[in-house]
Amino acid sequence: MKANSINPNNVIDNSRFHSYHLGLIFWMFLVIMFDGYDVVIYGAAVPSLIKEWGISDVTAGAIGSYTVIGTAIGAIMFGMAADKLGRKNIILLTTLLFSLFTLLSGFASNPVTFTVFRVIAGIGLGGVMPNVIALTTEYAPKRIRSAIVSFVFCGYSVGAIVAALTSRSLLPTAGWEPVFWLAGVPLLFLPFLLRNIPESIGILVNKGKVEKVKKILYKIDSSLDLKAAIQVEKQQAKTPGSPVIKLFEEKRALSTLMFWISCFSAFVLIYSMNTWLPRLMMRSGYDLSSSLTFTAVMQLGAIAGTLIFGRLVDKWGFKKVLVPLFFCGAIALSLIGFTKSTMLAFFYISVIGASSVGVQNMSNAFVSQYYPFSMRSTAIGSTMAFGRMGGIVAPIFVGVLLSMNLMPQFNFAAIASAAVLGGFAMLFVQEKHGDYHKERKASDDKNLKMAK
Repeated sequence: MKANSINPNNVIDNSRFHSYHLGLIFWMFLVIMFDGYDVVIYGAAVPSLIKEWGISDVTAGAIGSYTVIGTAIGAIMFGMAADKLGRKNIILLTTLLFSLFTLLSGFASNPVTFTVFRVIAGIGLGGVMPNVIALTTEYAPKRIRSAIVSFVFCGYSVGAIVAALTSRSLLPTAGWEPVFWLAGVPLLFLPFLLRNIPESIGILVNKGKVEKVKKILYKIDSSLDLKAAIQVEKQQAKTPGSPVIKLFEEKRALSTLMFWISCFSAFVLIYSMNTWLPRLMMRSGYDLSSSLTFTAVMQLGAIAGTLIFGRLVDKWGFKKVLVPLFFCGAIALSLIGFTKSTMLAFFYISVIGASSVGVQNMSNAFVSQYYPFSMRSTAIGSTMAFGRMGGIVAPIFVGVLLSMNLMPQFNFAAIASAAVLGGFAMLFVQEKHGDYHKERKASDDKNLKMAK
């Protein structure tokens, strides 16, 4: 490497956290916040939709599942398209999709129209998340990367809390429609996203847009001399072949499968709770208002879990945090159906939030750092696409359980099995074959040589 050349990854990895990072985090947090809002409002509105349209629990679950089919399509389609169109452009397009069609859902007069709008919105919801993860991962300083990615995905839980509280205020007085209209707010800040979020450094380099790369790097590290003949090194070029197949090469096959199964399990938990928690708690003897409060408490648990355990991940490693959390979620789900104490139920629900949404937030960071840059979007997109199959299964599965009129304890215990499966899957992920582990080992070896 020439003396006057720079490596963009090194500049970003070793940078200090400052206003440029803060601005990116703000906008990514906002996008994910409305992603969370859009996902949760359906679960909040389900009791009202069942009453107004006279649909069954199974039909309501099917509508939720069709929406998740859209998210699975969006996750893999836009995850792979990002390398051609750019992550910034995909984030803008998918934000437009999920905001506009969730807004239009509020004008639907029948279940069929409502479902069509929700599926199209789902395509946007599925596509935005992997690209936000990848872009945030790429620009975060290495020493706090996991914490930053996890924090951005706390936006999902903040949006879910807003959805629960908004629904609690509007549903009894104004009906379900205004709850969906509010999802159109992101349409107003699309021009700000266009102006303020950067394109992926790796994509700009591979397209030969060196001057744009220099300007971005200078904002991150103002000590760089833009007037000098700086040679920006190209990222690793893509090799021929299917990008998904490459996830199974170089001893990554088992870990890739385990990531997919773990994500599947997390999405079963997330969509079971997001779609049916108010209904499940009403079956346990609570009214609609109290049941929506449980939704907010669950998301508070997800935020607390993500922030607290996200920091521990940087210190202890992913598996030592994520595996126990999955199993704690299984225990909490198994116990909640037996308690008569509201405060104890709040505690169990908060643990479930940390063990479902919180776990998935941290798993996103795990996947984004496990694979090399050249396959990062594909890895995240395919993992979440497979995971969203759990989101497809969950609403119908719980809808069928509710139609059987079982005791609440059986309903929660059945959902808990997904947490057990997720814990065992995460246990078999082989960290030693991950990209971040190799980088850490190389850095440790280098430091050891210097010490000698």
